[in-house]
Amino acid sequence: MSGMSTKALRLGTRRSKLAMAQSGQVAEAVSQVTGRPVELVEITTFGDVSREHLAQIGGTGVFVTALRDALAKGEVDFAVHSLKDLPTTQPEDLVLAAVPVREDPRDVIVARDALKFTDLPRGARIGTGSPRRMAQLNAYARSHGLDIETVPIRGNVDTRIRYVHDGELDAVVLAAAGLSRIGRIDEVTDFLSIDTVLPAPGQGALAIECAADNASLIAALGELDDPFTRVAVTAERSLLAALEAGCSAPVGALADLLADGQIVNEMRLRGVVGTTDGSRTVQLSTTGPVPETHDGAMALGRELAAEMLAQGAAGLMGERAL
Repeated sequence: MSGMSTKALRLGTRRSKLAMAQSGQVAEAVSQVTGRPVELVEITTFGDVSREHLAQIGGTGVFVTALRDALAKGEVDFAVHSLKDLPTTQPEDLVLAAVPVREDPRDVIVARDALKFTDLPRGARIGTGSPRRMAQLNAYARSHGLDIETVPIRGNVDTRIRYVHDGELDAVVLAAAGLSRIGRIDEVTDFLSIDTVLPAPGQGALAIECAADNASLIAALGELDDPFTRVAVTAERSLLAALEAGCSAPVGALADLLADGQIVNEMRLRGVVGTTDGSRTVQLSTTGPVPETHDGAMALGRELAAEMLAQGAAGLMGERAL
């Protein structure tokens, strides 16, 4: 990129092993498109130091605010987030310059004795810090006659997998993308079908954010953007935003692209909300042409959310049996 300086770009990242791995991958890609070195600036966020369960500290933004503060103060040039950690309202002074190609969005099980989810013994204890995962695993177990107990846990990937190795839990649920990025995907004993557990909106995707007034950096980072991933996660996050306004139940969502031969011509958006004990869920989907604009993707999410609220999603508020 002629005209841009050769001074190192500063990339703000959380300190966790996963954050460092995914930021390192982005740093390499940014260095290639800009011809500038990229240095990682480690920033500790509230979500990293708090010992509370995420459901208690109000998961939204706890991993993001410190990175955004560093961007606003000019301490870093851009930041990399797991997209599912981003609040659905975008600050005006910051822009999502790129949403790169998404990794596998599915949730996975790491279980003892290489067990699959449906092979877990009666009374199996499954660890997860996510009310969304609890709601769907419990709903699936109820409808398929499985006897499981979901146990709230916190900690990084190492800590969570150790619960299984130490025999405290029979299995833990994690995101495939995270395990893949830290090179531990081979420890997965079962990939959970999207029909069993819908992921968090934006799961598996990264968000590269920078100041809205840095036109040259926005243009450079934009080369890493994947338009299909962007419309999919925009629809998912629009669904989440509309449901958050009217429903405090955990939300799962996935937009996937349907191809006719080689041509991608339709997008399917699926959404689910439910009580964490799995006793009540509202799950719907819609399929239509791939949205060509940000507004089109937003509209798709809002429309499905409205249908879900009409089907009683709002009635699941306050029924979280945490």
